[in-house]
Amino acid sequence: MPDINVNGTTLRYLDEGPRDAPVIVCSPSMFFDLSMFDSQAEALSDRYRVVRYDHRGQGDSARHPREELNMDILTEDAAALITALELGSVTFVGNSMGGFVALRLAARHPDLVRSLVVMGTSADVEENAEQMDELIEVLAEHGMEPVLDGVLQFMMGETTLQDPSRAAVLARVTAMLRSRTPEYADAAWHIAHRSSILDELPTIKTPVLVIAGTEDYTYPPPKSVQIAELIPGAELRMMERTGHVHAIENPTAVNELLEEHLRGL
Repeated sequence: MPDINVNGTTLRYLDEGPRDAPVIVCSPSMFFDLSMFDSQAEALSDRYRVVRYDHRGQGDSARHPREELNMDILTEDAAALITALELGSVTFVGNSMGGFVALRLAARHPDLVRSLVVMGTSADVEENAEQMDELIEVLAEHGMEPVLDGVLQFMMGETTLQDPSRAAVLARVTAMLRSRTPEYADAAWHIAHRSSILDELPTIKTPVLVIAGTEDYTYPPPKSVQIAELIPGAELRMMERTGHVHAIENPTAVNELLEEHLRGL
C-alpha cells in the first residue's frame, strides 16, 4: 500500500477502481484503519474510484504527539490528501471519527466535497468525556487489554455481541483492538475533548446522507437526528441491528445505502 506526504504527515492509503470514475473517499473510526471499508471497496470499486486512508496517529500512518492529532488537523489532512491525489470533488464517507472529519471537511472545504455520508457520528461535544478520560488513562498506561470489554461494549451493537451469525465480525474487531498499542490513547483523547461544530452544519450545502444505528450506544440516533435537522436537505436513515461501526457490522446494508445515495447524485 502506498504512502503520501501531506500537511506535515505521512498517510497510508489505498486507491482502487477506474481513475476516471466518480470518487469515494472513506475515513475510518477511532482504532480502525482503512481495512474498515474492505466490503465497500469490494462492492463499489468496479464502478467508482475508492480511496481509503489511515488517520495520522493510527493504522500505518505516521505517529505524532497528542497536540498534533486534533480534529481540525485531521480535517486538513483529508483536504490535503484529496488535493494531492487530484481527486476533484468527492463523495466523502466517514464512520464515527471519520464522520467528525467529514462534517468539518464539508463545512470548511465545500469545493472538495460533492456529497457526504456520515455514519454513527456526532457534531456536538463529547457527553461522556469524563468516562472516556478514565479509559484513555488506562489505555495509555496498560494497553488495550484492561479496557477491551468496555471498548467492545460501546462499539458493537447488541446483535453483533450476541448473534452467532456475527461471530466472525466480533472476532475480527476483537483481534484488531488487541493489536492497538498504548499510543492510541493520544488520538482517543481528542474524541473526548473535541469541540462542537453544530454552528457550522447549516453552512453545508452539499447532499448529505446521515445514517444512524438503532443499537449505537456511543452516539445514539438522536445525535444523527440533530445533524440531519441542522444541515439543509440532509437525509436521515436508520439502520436496524447495527451498533457504532456500521461499515463492518452491517456492510451489506451500508453498501445498499451508498449505492442509492450515489445513484441520486
